[in-house]
Amino acid sequence: MSLSGVCVTAVESRPAGALAGASQGPVQRPFGARVKAFVALTKPRIIELLLITTVPVMFLAQQGVPDLVLVLLTCVGGYLSAGGANALNMYIDRDIDALMDRTSQRPLVTGMVSPRECLAFGITLAVVSTLLFGLTVNWLSAWLSLGALLFYVVVYTMILKRRTAQNIVWGGIAGCMPVLIGWSAVTDSLSWAPVILFLVIFFWTPPHYWPLSMKVKDDYARVGVPMLPVVASNKTVARQIVLYSWVMVAVSLLLTPLGYTGWFYTAVALASGGWWLWEAHALQNRAKAEVTGAKLKEMRLFHWSITYVSLLFVAIAVDPFLR
Repeated sequence: MSLSGVCVTAVESRPAGALAGASQGPVQRPFGARVKAFVALTKPRIIELLLITTVPVMFLAQQGVPDLVLVLLTCVGGYLSAGGANALNMYIDRDIDALMDRTSQRPLVTGMVSPRECLAFGITLAVVSTLLFGLTVNWLSAWLSLGALLFYVVVYTMILKRRTAQNIVWGGIAGCMPVLIGWSAVTDSLSWAPVILFLVIFFWTPPHYWPLSMKVKDDYARVGVPMLPVVASNKTVARQIVLYSWVMVAVSLLLTPLGYTGWFYTAVALASGGWWLWEAHALQNRAKAEVTGAKLKEMRLFHWSITYVSLLFVAIAVDPFLR
């Protein structure tokens, strides 16, 4: 069958690692390696980025240093919630993970963790994180956290990812939720500031992820996942990246005229945003010139996107002390 014009090949639902184990004997699963595998199910490197957007917002909401115990509880709850979402994502995507180079060493693919264990692990983390938020932080944060988890697992992974090239655009809403959670953890309410930052991350996510998708589009094409670079030319993808980038930078500058931030945040937002736009337009120019392969340098923008969001949110945390 086809999804969005992309041919989708039926793939074996069992992980490749499990298949290998069937032909080569049982997979060796020492305790230490098993612990590392369960940690890997949570995708720690991705969660680091989520926490970078959570904690600074707590400083902004407090207009100073928030209760450090509250910060710790919010970080632990956020890690468990995002970890549960990531584990459930791996459970659902174990068939295509087995066929993609960039995911071929994930725990379900290697057989280090069984699908049943992964499913139980993900559900347990979801329940524990929701209760932790509700009982130690507040229930608004708990429901926002659970909503983000369900959106990522159900809306993005189960519905959008394999059906539309807009998957990462709308699926990225789950990654925007930590800013709302950070603010609500401190204030037990929401305001325009976290909404603006939510929109910053919303418009940041596609131009952050599409360069990586350009790099590994053959992987996605092989398993029938219609990421935008799979179904569109590099010129089209780069044009979309530039469009989203301009909107992202413009939205990031709204905090100051609304009175939430001062000169320091504005300076960092202008400088880092300006550099982002430079890189985005440079990628577009290379795509227009039909540069391909390593010379396209699409990963320059991907790596800068992580630096950008880190600088922006550090500025959010520092700004209250300089006003």
